[in-house]
Amino acid sequence: MSTGDTGQLLDHLFRQQSGRIVSHLARQLGPAHLDLAEEAAQDALLRALQSWPFHGVPENPAAWLFRSAYNAAIDAIRRRQLSSRHTETLVGRIEQATQPLAMPGLEERLRDDELRLMFMCCHPAIPRDAGVALALKTVAGFGVREIARAFLADERTIAQRLVRAKKLVRDQDLTLDLPAGPELAPRLDVVLEVIYFLFNEGYAVHDGTDAIREDLCGEALRLSKLVAESSLATPKVQALVALMAFQGARLPARVDASGDLVLLEDQDHALWDQNLIAMGFHYFDRSMQGAEVSSYHAEAAIAATHARAPSSHQIEWRLILHIYDQLLALTGSPVVALNRAVALAKVEGPEAALRDLEPLRLDSRLRDYHLLLAARGQLLLDAGRPIEAAADFTAALERPCSEPERRLLRRKLQRCL
Repeated sequence: MSTGDTGQLLDHLFRQQSGRIVSHLARQLGPAHLDLAEEAAQDALLRALQSWPFHGVPENPAAWLFRSAYNAAIDAIRRRQLSSRHTETLVGRIEQATQPLAMPGLEERLRDDELRLMFMCCHPAIPRDAGVALALKTVAGFGVREIARAFLADERTIAQRLVRAKKLVRDQDLTLDLPAGPELAPRLDVVLEVIYFLFNEGYAVHDGTDAIREDLCGEALRLSKLVAESSLATPKVQALVALMAFQGARLPARVDASGDLVLLEDQDHALWDQNLIAMGFHYFDRSMQGAEVSSYHAEAAIAATHARAPSSHQIEWRLILHIYDQLLALTGSPVVALNRAVALAKVEGPEAALRDLEPLRLDSRLRDYHLLLAARGQLLLDAGRPIEAAADFTAALERPCSEPERRLLRRKLQRCL
């Protein structure tokens, strides 16, 4: 295997395993040593990069990374020269954890460790933005640059949030105990926000050369199912799993052979993943058990309506518009209002949608949001106003977006000329 292939394999493996390694080590060492757990996971990756290209990929790559991380953690503990008694206690815990790597029940323990670390990152003692960043870093394996890009913030700001969050973990002596009673709902909301944030980063990449990142979508779906199958699950958790399964089903049709984006209305429904659609309906049915109605329910209902349609010409747009009305009432989100306007155009025509978009043009939260300009440009083009449409497409191209999105905007701009 070439160095490049090994690097790709490691990137994929590390995305899958880093959160499991960090959370498992954090369970052994205690949350106060979260930095040490992350350092050990990173060290395991570096050792693999140095070893695998020359000695080959081991038979069980994940187990190799775990063992390497355990060894790195032991080295780090002794290097830091903690008190003799404390050092040997921590080393003993890690050495004991190394033994059962192939024993039955390990997978369940690893899932439990990840779940506990996610909920600890979302503790109310940690500010919400710092907690989300910490969860993305420790559980999802995001780098500081990726988190900064996702938050539309600079890397220094994110690094400071992470330092502050870890200090709070130590100062507040936070534990990996799962919340119960009145503590559960607010922490569960932040956990779900982290997971959906992760999925959206993969589903609609707004920077770089890729249009989608299936690894991020898959990791978000895995984490959501982890919560959905736990004792902490509520109907909104099931709704989020359903939503991401429906949206994830479209990924094979979302990009063409050239790496260009294919809009939903132009996608070949035959390419949609039927197994994920079936999973979506399974969890959507489960989400209906109880009186809880969340924004995830409404978004999943919209996605389900698309999934039911045999083709893009047979979509029930009036129903989708009605659900968007409910979703807008639940969230007040300007992005939801933008999506509702697109649905309104399908029902009442582009001029009606353009009128609905006018207030959004004054919303400071959407000042640099290229999709508002792209959507308005398309509506103007559909309304027979190509000169105005060209101005919006040109303005959208001046905003941050991925290269595939930029190519799509250029194609639309050409249609205006």
